[in-house]
Amino acid sequence: MTKVLKQKDIQKIFEIFEKENPDPKTELNYHDPFTLLIAVLLSAQTTDVNVNKATDILFKVAQSPQEILDLGIDKLEEIIKTIGLYKTKAKHVMQLCFMLLSKHQGIVPQTREELEAFPGVGRKTANVVLNEAFGQPTIAVDTHIFRVPQRIGLAKGKTPLEIEMQLLECVPSQFLKKAHHWLILHGRYICKARKPECEKCSISMLCQYGKNVDKK
Repeated sequence: MTKVLKQKDIQKIFEIFEKENPDPKTELNYHDPFTLLIAVLLSAQTTDVNVNKATDILFKVAQSPQEILDLGIDKLEEIIKTIGLYKTKAKHVMQLCFMLLSKHQGIVPQTREELEAFPGVGRKTANVVLNEAFGQPTIAVDTHIFRVPQRIGLAKGKTPLEIEMQLLECVPSQFLKKAHHWLILHGRYICKARKPECEKCSISMLCQYGKNVDKK
């Protein structure tokens, strides 16, 4: 099992991440909290690239809950049909838009509990919105963040929630707001699932996996 790093090494890792990329952002295209919420909902089990292709079309014709409701589900499905599970996601988007208007005056709420009450919105999606749109220091655990911290030695666990809680505890407070962006991007482009590119990694000297690779 991966050994959890000492706090001084965790500090160094995030100092390196910050130096390399001081202002990390989501790669999903959006204009405001509402369009971000829709984009993140659509991103489940697909790539940001695929979502952006669909939302580039969608957000040209509808950027508010009422405008999406006015499209109707058939038109929405047509626009997002290149995305996996598009029929289910279209249904969730329509229900979400109705709830936003009926319960929140069309304004995206800023608490996890309220966000998770929407269909298709789980803890990960809520955390992304809270962090990206509202600047809250949350950790959204996707497949990359479930894998990368365990490989590096930042955390270890069997569930996304276990990883999230450990990261919230071990990541230095000054880096917490941006931590999940750095970890996602690191997992997407360097610490890849099947073949991590340790030779390109700027934290390999601190990473438990990287240290073992170097010794081979």
